[in-house]
Formats: sequence, C-alpha cells, structure tokens
Amino acid sequence: MKRSRLVLVGNGMAGVRTLEELLALAPDLYDITVFGAEPHPNYNRILLSPVLAGEQALDEIVLNPVAWYRERGITLHTGRRVVAVDRVRRVVRADDGTEAPYDRLLIATGSTPFVPPVPGRDLPGVVTYRDIADTQAMIDAAARHRHAVVIGGGLLGLEAANGLRQRGMDVTVVHLMPWLMERQLDAAAAALLQQSLEQRGLHFALGAHTEALIGTGRVQAVRLKDGRELPADLVVMAAGIRPHTALAEAMGLRCERGIVVDDTLQTVTDPRIYAVGECAAHRGVAYGLVAPLFEQARVCATHLAQFGIGRYTGSRVSTQLKVTGIDLFSAGDFMGGSGTEALVLADPPGGVYKKLVLRQGRLAGVCLYGDTADRGWYQRLMAEGTPVEPLRERLLFGEVA
Repeated sequence: MKRSRLVLVGNGMAGVRTLEELLALAPDLYDITVFGAEPHPNYNRILLSPVLAGEQALDEIVLNPVAWYRERGITLHTGRRVVAVDRVRRVVRADDGTEAPYDRLLIATGSTPFVPPVPGRDLPGVVTYRDIADTQAMIDAAARHRHAVVIGGGLLGLEAANGLRQRGMDVTVVHLMPWLMERQLDAAAAALLQQSLEQRGLHFALGAHTEALIGTGRVQAVRLKDGRELPADLVVMAAGIRPHTALAEAMGLRCERGIVVDDTLQTVTDPRIYAVGECAAHRGVAYGLVAPLFEQARVCATHLAQFGIGRYTGSRVSTQLKVTGIDLFSAGDFMGGSGTEALVLADPPGGVYKKLVLRQGRLAGVCLYGDTADRGWYQRLMAEGTPVEPLRERLLFGEVA
C-alpha cells in the first residue's frame, strides 16, 4: 500500500521530537522528508550555553546524527531553507529549488531573535544568539577581542554573558528593566543573582536604554541614552525572540503571535497542516521553553499517527538558568498580587531566597534562589492543586519524607 507523505519544515528540537513520537506510534505510516535551514542534523539548542562557556563541545550536543535519519528512511535536506509552500498542489519548495510533495505538513520553524532597531545594528561584530553559527561567531570573537556588551538581561542574555566571561572577555550586560530576568524572578531574587554574577566579573547597566552602536568597519562601542559609552568589540543581541511565521503568513495561514493551532496542534486554516514549537500559538500563547514544546510534540504525534486521542491544553512553565554554580527556579504566579499571600524565607548572606505564593489555600507560584532542591515537590503541589494549609508550617523548608 502506498504510504502517505509527511514533510517537516524545521529540523529543530520540537519538530524532530514530534517525528520520534510518531515513529514510536506508527513507524510505517509515512514517507518522511525533513528540511532544515542549518547545515547540521538535529541538536540540543539548550546546550549552546555550555558550549559557549567551554564546558561542552559542539559534537556533544547533537541529538540525532545523520545516520539516525538514514536508518529510518527519512530524507533529510540540511542547509535548505523552505521559501514557498503551494497549498493547492501540496508541494514544498526550498531555496535551492528542491521540491517535496506532502499529504501532511508539519511546520516547526521556531523563532527569530528580536533585534532592537538601533543605529549600527548591522555593523560587523553585532550578533544574535540562537544557533550554532551564532555560538561559533562568539567563540571566535572571544579569541580575538576583549570587550563585549550583551543587550538583554533575560535568561539567554545572562547565559551569553557568562559564557563570554568564561572565555576571558570583559562583559557588560545592558538591560532595559530595573532588575535581571524580570519575567522569571522578583526583585529580591534578582538582586542575589546580580551579586553572584558580579562576583564572577560581570558588569551591569540596568534601567538602561541603548541609543546606538558605534563603529567604523566593526562595532567599537555601545552608546546609552544617558550619554555613557561602553567599549564593545562584540555586541550580542539577546533582547527576546519572535515566532518565525514569515513562511506561514506567505502561505495564507492564520497567524496571531504565532501560527494559530487548536488543541490537536492542527492549524485552524488548513487541516492538512500542523505546527509545533516556538512558531505555534495555542490559545494565544507561543511558548519558548522546551518542556511545552515536547508536550505539543507528543499530542501532535498522536494525530499524525491517526489515533486522534491527544489534546494539548497548555503548559505550566518553569525556568532554570544554565550557569554552572547558580541555582534558581521559578514557576507559576511567583509575583503574587491581589488575592494572594507570600511566604518568604530570605538569607542574603547565605545566598538563599525562597518565595511561595498562595492563593485560596493552594500553591500558585514559587521563586527559589540558591536552594532549588525541592522544586519538583513544589511543581507537583501546583500541578495537582493540593491544599497546602496543613503543610503551612514546613512549606518553606521542603518536602519531609
């Protein structure tokens, strides 16, 4: 019997995880073709930070080598960016003219870095931080230059700054907001994080607006709106990401903060087309962390396998920083506010901070710094909606066997 044709656009973690789940359920259902814009097989993007810091090598972060595709009969096109999809003829076309017909199409194009529209952003020495090429460019720059400025004090920016410092650069982080990682930490936890990073040699300009990047031939400095100029032979733009929806929009798929999908990860525009990962918008949310993307992959695979049983209803996200020696964790509504109560344990000299937010007798959010040993327990309490009043006296001190 002739097999159906499945084409995957995007060779990243979300898309390939979907294939892994699908092959476990229905290994013989499809002839599969994969297009990846990068000249690499599937790799663990999360581990780019340890690679930048010199703690791992690039070949150690490959998840699925070329042989994995070959052994499963998957046609892999690396270094090929898909530029058009004909939804009437059901054909995908890449930038080199390669075409592949499909019966089902899975879009997993991920995200693109947001580059603030400041003068000088196109100068040599200005890079983003999303892939192997970006990481290698930073490693090369660190070997030849001294001064780096990272624009963005979020998760990715701090990992980039730490990695460059590990490679001997003098690094300043410029952040628009009043404290670091404001989406993942409250002010108290962020202050402890900043102190720890400063002890490692990092510098910070908080509440700072970047006005322009200055240089002739190569970037040489970052000018802030308050008049300060920071020397910079390398500028890393880590000011956020945007769902990569250009292809989907050109195809006529509905996009609102991402490619709009339903609870089966099927696009609401075309039932033959699915989307997973950072490019997808589910119930108005586009997720940028790996755990939700893998949850999407599992559900999407059940529908591609024609089981029709999975439903994705959204994810409860949590955050960890991939900087060796620094333990932090946050999840849920850790900022609190009206209708909530916060239990706090603060030991600044010991570098420990715990904040638990309660709402209607249940754990609604958690922010931990320095001691994250009980994060799994707190996650379970939130996920299961466990009443925590009976545990109140020992809640901050963790799970007792």
